[in-house]
Amino acid sequence: MQGKPEVLFRHGKHLCLAFNDLVEGEGVQANQFLILNGDQSILLDPGGDLTYIPLNIAITRYINPKELDYIFASHQDPDIIASIDRWVMNSACRVLVSSLWGRFLPHLVSSHVDKQVGDFNQRVIQIPDEGFRLPFGDSELVMLPAHFLHSVGNFQLYDPVSKILFSGDMGASIGGDESTAYVTDFEAHIPLMEGFHRRYMGSNKAARHWARMVEKLDVEAIVPQHGQAFKGARVIGQFLDWISDLECGMDLLKQAHYSAPLALYGS
Repeated sequence: MQGKPEVLFRHGKHLCLAFNDLVEGEGVQANQFLILNGDQSILLDPGGDLTYIPLNIAITRYINPKELDYIFASHQDPDIIASIDRWVMNSACRVLVSSLWGRFLPHLVSSHVDKQVGDFNQRVIQIPDEGFRLPFGDSELVMLPAHFLHSVGNFQLYDPVSKILFSGDMGASIGGDESTAYVTDFEAHIPLMEGFHRRYMGSNKAARHWARMVEKLDVEAIVPQHGQAFKGARVIGQFLDWISDLECGMDLLKQAHYSAPLALYGS
């Protein structure tokens, strides 16, 4: 059933939900997440126009969308935040985004929307490079730096109650067994994510620093924006070991990657 979420965590008044089947047509399939703690709510990486209406309908089973408190954008891509104008126009939510990208978000908000909601910039919480701790219900949410792991200003969200790390594009995969939300055979899962990580992650240095940070956290699941999640110490350890050793991004560059097409040289 489209819009029926996967319950990632439920305990008392704390609830984490994943919506993973809202994109129709040719758009890249992506996961959207809703976290609730008491009367506080935050939507993670809500996407663009392809997901706005179905996601808005889906979350009404849990909250009134007009009462949404926060939107978290891990980075600036269209499948992350292109629908921001519609969310801010139809709710009083604040938007958490890297300080590198906060100044660009007004480009996604028309002057008509700005007139409707007031100064859009007043709705943006710019996350400093070192990260940010957001009071949330009777707990908090932690924005963790993941710079150059897809975007130069990139953040992930760690929920210490559920012990879930919402990792954005880190750990993303395409294809595979859609009958389960979690990776069961890590070695078989590698081909589904290797090409993406080699191209979209900035360097092995950045990946290793990230992995060392995550190893120090109490993480029970790593949940990316695309594809299956990693749950349990064994699979999480396998993923952290793998990404720590992976050559990617700038590690792979050669002079040939910076050569003008031959026709420009008269060949």
